[in-house]
Parts: sequence; C-alpha cells; structure tokens
Amino acid sequence: MHGKRHGILGLTAAAAITLTLALTGCGSSNNYQSSPTASNDRDPSASTGGGVFGTGLFAGDAKKGGSEGAVAVNAFLWRASLDTISFMPLASADPFGGVIISDWYAPQETPEERFKVNVYILGRMLRADGLKVSVFRQTRDAQGRWNDAAVGPEVAAEFENAVLTQARELRLRAVAQTN
Repeated sequence: MHGKRHGILGLTAAAAITLTLALTGCGSSNNYQSSPTASNDRDPSASTGGGVFGTGLFAGDAKKGGSEGAVAVNAFLWRASLDTISFMPLASADPFGGVIISDWYAPQETPEERFKVNVYILGRMLRADGLKVSVFRQTRDAQGRWNDAAVGPEVAAEFENAVLTQARELRLRAVAQTN
C-alpha cells in the first residue's frame, strides 16, 4: 500500500496507532461505520490539540484504582486515552462523562484520507470492558469531498489495547510511588 509496514516495532504507541489507522483503513471491506457529521468539512491540519488537562485533575488514590478526585471515570484510563490520542486534535473532552472526541486528523503520509476517534470510558474501574473506542475514516474524492470509508474492527481493538497498556503502566507507576 504505502510501504509503511516496516519499522513499526520501534515506534511509539501514538505513531503505531497512526500507522495502524493508515494501513488498516485501506482494506477492501465494503462495511463501514458512518462518520459523525460535526466538523465534517473542517481542515484536518488545523489543530487545537495538545495538553488540554493538567495532571492535577487526575490526582487520585492509586490503591483505589485512581478513580478518586475530580475525574468521574477511571483516571488511569482517562490519562492513557488522552496520551494515546495526543497526536490528533481534540474536538472535546469530558472527564465527568468519560468521553473524548478527536477532530479529524489526516496523516502526512496520506493527506487524501482522514480519521476521527471517539473514546468512551464506561466506569471507574481499570478494566478492559470499561473502555470503548470508535474509529471513523474518510477519503477525499476527485471533487474534494470527504466520503465515509471502511475501517476494520481490529483498528479500534488495537487502539483500546494501546490505551489499556498505557493505563496499566500508569497505575503500576502510581502504586510504586506510594510504596
């Protein structure tokens, strides 16, 4: 496809997910999840993303799963989700509802396609079933219009796994600091 499969082992989680989105989205499946309509025609290179929330918001008792404090959902899942999605601009982030919505992101390698990710943190426990990720993909046609395109279910699963791995690492570091 784009010849980007080599070298994935040395990439960071964010770069690996970007690469996974770009590669997996090129599948031949005709099944696709309709993308959200908000900011449908916004320039994908316009980014307001970055450090939206400081670490003080995520303070919690590591022995209780990091779910105490200002965040109404698991703080480790929340922080790991923000870290994992940090390469994309954020459209909104609600720590009380546990919803993170990215804006459209077009990788430099493939400017004719763009991605959007919605992350839902479903509870206060650090568990695999406490996280749901939806990934949307669009491609640009010859007239410059964005059209919904297929995204394999493995993309969302890989994204969820990256978030869960990061959340476990954050929790282990927090527990080690309290001992």
